[in-house]
Amino acid sequence: MKVRGLSAIDRRTAAARDLIAWRDELVRDLGGDVSAAQRSLVELATRTRLYVDHLDAFLMAQPRLVDARRRAVFPVLRERQQLVDSLVRLLTSLGLERRALKGRDLSEYVAQRYGATGRPTDHGSEAAEKGAVDRPLPQHGSTVVPASPTKTEGK
Repeated sequence: MKVRGLSAIDRRTAAARDLIAWRDELVRDLGGDVSAAQRSLVELATRTRLYVDHLDAFLMAQPRLVDARRRAVFPVLRERQQLVDSLVRLLTSLGLERRALKGRDLSEYVAQRYGATGRPTDHGSEAAEKGAVDRPLPQHGSTVVPASPTKTEGK
């Protein structure tokens, strides 16, 4: 059995892009790093929102929402409301409060960025590729003298 989920929708459409953006925003609101259970609830909430949005578009295109002969709303309106209630329950179980993204503390950042050497570990930079040498920064008020070249040209 092949389960396609949201991959079945055409992501080139504005509606699909909005839906995917809403899902991504929901994950960010949950702190970014969600558990497998939360990810499953997020996917269910996203699909439920897709269904509600489609039913809303359909209902808004109808000339009336009440069957005058029966003096009742059309059944699709009740079904839409059931989907909305389901969406509310899903979102409530995920939590309605925004959670801060898990950030790194300063010591983790310094260890990752500078490692044990105390120098940036940006090995892919243009300066590193050209063989630039790390030099200490000049002290306040001192004069910066360019380093003398190691080879003289033309000699």
